[in-house]
Amino acid sequence: MKALICPSLGPAETLKVMDVEKPSAKEGEVVVDVVYAALNFFDTLIIEGKYQLKPEPPFSPAGEFAGRVAAIGPGVTGFAIGDRVMGSTGFGAAREEIAIAANRLAHVPAGLPLDRAAGLAIAYGTSLHALKQRAEMKPGETLVVLGASGGVGLAAVEIGKAMGARVIACASSDDKLDFARRYGASETINYATEDFRARLKALTAGRGVDVVYDPVGGPLTEQALRSLAWKGRLLVIGFASGDIPKPPLNLTLLKGCDIRGVYWGEFVNREPEAHRDNMSQLLSWAESGALSVHVHAKFPLEEYWKAFEAISSRQALGKVLLQLGTDT
Repeated sequence: MKALICPSLGPAETLKVMDVEKPSAKEGEVVVDVVYAALNFFDTLIIEGKYQLKPEPPFSPAGEFAGRVAAIGPGVTGFAIGDRVMGSTGFGAAREEIAIAANRLAHVPAGLPLDRAAGLAIAYGTSLHALKQRAEMKPGETLVVLGASGGVGLAAVEIGKAMGARVIACASSDDKLDFARRYGASETINYATEDFRARLKALTAGRGVDVVYDPVGGPLTEQALRSLAWKGRLLVIGFASGDIPKPPLNLTLLKGCDIRGVYWGEFVNREPEAHRDNMSQLLSWAESGALSVHVHAKFPLEEYWKAFEAISSRQALGKVLLQLGTDT
């Protein structure tokens, strides 16, 4: 079978499409014929050894996927050959078949296409965990989303709207902001051309914002922290800017506010029941249309470099998928 392999740590140009041995389903595992594997920003980091998860080469990138059950290992119940499923793994999904623990899979509802299901687990799982368990966000609160047109940013915009928040989307171009507005943002800020803090102050009548969702890092983080309301929460998602900020902690004292880390992968391991509840909610929202799980583009496996370029150049609006099977 074909797989995208990272033979040694390096940029996307060093990846190779190779023939590898088919997996078998061991105790507690299911083998899935992968139709779509979804890429995220962290995939551009993991292949260079710059992410907190550091697999030893050779390995396949892509941490989430959707497809059909091809084989079932001993001790597995609740799945049948041919079932449509989605799943998440830290890496390894950019291959035609994957063996994975059954408890990492979920059934895809009949009304949800596989391409949308493929991109639901990580970006939307991260955003729901961030806003529900970490921010404890309430209906009517103001949510600011940085990097609002990317995979996790768009997920936060859509989930924020579904949870009843007033969503302010922030990005670096008007086209990206128009995109975010189409998917639930009430207001927008172009932080490349506008005074970020002044706009937030104006939009909140000087009160400040309740929750900031920050996958960007860099200088925007401190500006966002200074724009929080009393008892506001700044959610640390990641550092797409490449700069890990060091905000002055006296701001947390003066505002009675919190800086809260969001590590979805560890949440899944430590709180599996809460994760299952989150996935059930996400699948329900996606099937109903409350979440678009917008697909920016689908690329055949042999054109993987185009997928990585779309993400690394910040051109992707929503999810980027590798197509490895037939979607029928």
